[in-house]
Amino acid sequence: MSAATAGSTGEPGRDCPECPRLVEFRIRNRQIFPDFHNAPVASFGPETARLLVVGLAPGLKGANRTGRPFTGDYAGDLLYATLLDFGLARGVYEARPDDGLTLNDARICNAVRCLPPENKPTPLEIRTCNRFLKAEIEAGAGLRAILALGRIAHDAVLRALGRRLAAHPFGHGAEHDLGQVRLYDSYHCSRYNTNTGVLTPAMFRAVIGRIAEDLKA
Repeated sequence: MSAATAGSTGEPGRDCPECPRLVEFRIRNRQIFPDFHNAPVASFGPETARLLVVGLAPGLKGANRTGRPFTGDYAGDLLYATLLDFGLARGVYEARPDDGLTLNDARICNAVRCLPPENKPTPLEIRTCNRFLKAEIEAGAGLRAILALGRIAHDAVLRALGRRLAAHPFGHGAEHDLGQVRLYDSYHCSRYNTNTGVLTPAMFRAVIGRIAEDLKA
């Protein structure tokens, strides 16, 4: 793995060359939005966290702009507000990476670290980036719970753990015992899902509330 591919912490490097379509899109966005992060987005939260939240990919004016997962778009508003309510975050979320918000026993990453066009990574891009998710999970010595936000994140977690997808079907509120960790599923907390009623804040709170209770056991 080249230095451009992996940073010192095992994260993809700023100029990761692995996915040509994403590289081309990254270069284009650096020209259009020179003040944006426009690079793979690193995980956020303590490496000792017992909960890992896995999203899909950075949003153009969310994490791709700010450089912090789920920061700057509606999905982050719901995610961080809910984590704060259950004591899994501290501070005040102000949709910017220097707002002082910290995570408490939780860590957040994405199945795909770079911004994909139209927020739709290809199957090959998802598979190519999976080794970074695998490394993330393996580095979490105290990891007990993984929250997958959406089907793509769910499948990416199972692949990273070497599990059969058919044996663990995705479903909102579903739980899967994977041995060293338990996988929890939720619909993605995107504006589209909440606007259409696919996911309500109460539904999302129920999933994270269950995780918080299980971590106390």
